[in-house]
Amino acid sequence: MGLKSYKPTSAGRRGMTAVTTEELTKKKPEKSLTAFHHRTGGRNTDGRTTVRFRGGGHKRLYRKIDFKRDKVGIPAKVVSIEYDPNRTSRIALIQFPDGQRAYILAPVGLTAGMKVMAGEKAEPNVGNALPLKTIPLGTQVHNVEFVPGRGGQMIRSAGSFATLANREGGYALLKLASGEIRRINENCYATIGQVGNTDHMNVSAGKAGRSRWLGVRPHVRGMVMNPVDHPMGGGQGKSKGGGGRHHPMSPWGQLAKGFKTRAKHKPSDTFIVQRRKAKSKN
Repeated sequence: MGLKSYKPTSAGRRGMTAVTTEELTKKKPEKSLTAFHHRTGGRNTDGRTTVRFRGGGHKRLYRKIDFKRDKVGIPAKVVSIEYDPNRTSRIALIQFPDGQRAYILAPVGLTAGMKVMAGEKAEPNVGNALPLKTIPLGTQVHNVEFVPGRGGQMIRSAGSFATLANREGGYALLKLASGEIRRINENCYATIGQVGNTDHMNVSAGKAGRSRWLGVRPHVRGMVMNPVDHPMGGGQGKSKGGGGRHHPMSPWGQLAKGFKTRAKHKPSDTFIVQRRKAKSKN
């Protein structure tokens, strides 16, 4: 796995990069594990835009991913590593001895022909899913549950992982990539290893059209809008904030730089041991 570049046959090709696909072993998805993927275009049920700059893009089939890994104690064989248009990571097709198939996130080092298993008695090998209480300290994990039995909800994007730092009082302490240390119930399941496709973050789109394929529409700066459309719009010539000099903000008046948007009192506060941005002592 790595990055490939292109000959500069056009302005869009110059500087464009993409992740190589030599690790992929199957082009078409498992039909029984796909579903129709309804896209909103950023609109809610009333047809109003609630998320700006979304729409268009290529059609996609949704791949049903097994985030729960609830078939415990039964080894499964990795049939193939596949591309998933709905996420940044690769996915692995696994097959159980009874013929049942499922998709899981493909971690670094997982290849076709390997065996994976879930359960307390599983070995802490790449691709295996275990409760946090049975995973050795210092192990890299991904696809971690917040609530036992709910299925993995965090650490699922390409290249991401958390490190199991400690265990105390029925909880496991995970150090996230952001530097945050979070307390998770030790009965929650996690998968061993780092999520694959680690070069995804280094990809250069090369041209605006490549973002449009992904359903991302042009993002317009508020400063170039009219006063009726944005608080920072208007002014004679290039103006920081509509002729006035007020702070950068969203179209609805929420401050954009330095203003903390997280609620001051959230139930999850009790599970955060160390913030990702530690307060300075000065």
